[in-house]
This record gives sequence, structure tokens and C-alpha cells, in this order.
Amino acid sequence: MIRTIALAYSGGLDTSIIVPWLKERYGARVICIAADVGQGSELDGVRAKAIASGAEECYVEDLRQEFVEKFVWPTLRAGA
Repeated sequence: MIRTIALAYSGGLDTSIIVPWLKERYGARVICIAADVGQGSELDGVRAKAIASGAEECYVEDLRQEFVEKFVWPTLRAGA
């Protein structure tokens, strides 16, 4: 049975290099997940970059609303 690894993917050098390493080391399928928390154009091309690194798929999840509701507003309310 082939394992599947879900990788929190930023598109940076570290996560791009780890994709082929995970495939080779564990003989696993690698699925990348990138979180859109408002980065804008920084996520342009992240899916293509993950695939080029060897990932079978890359999902970019729109988490902006959840990020603001669960992290930004509570932080502001706490005066941090």
C-alpha cells in the first residue's frame, strides 16, 4: 500500500525541496496544501511550483475569513 503524505506547502525553498525527499525516503504520494490567509499575489504559481517539485496535487484553500475570525480579531481584542 502506498502511503500518502499531506504537506503544508508554502512554496518556499524548504517545502519545495522536501517534496522529492519525502517521495524518495518514504515511497509516498505527496499532496501539498497551501493556505490563502491573504497573501495576495504571493500564492501565484504555488500550485505549479508544488507539481514541479514532484507533488501529485496541490490544493490552495481560501482560509481568509476563518483566519480573521479565529486569529486576527481575538488578537486585536486582547490588545496584542
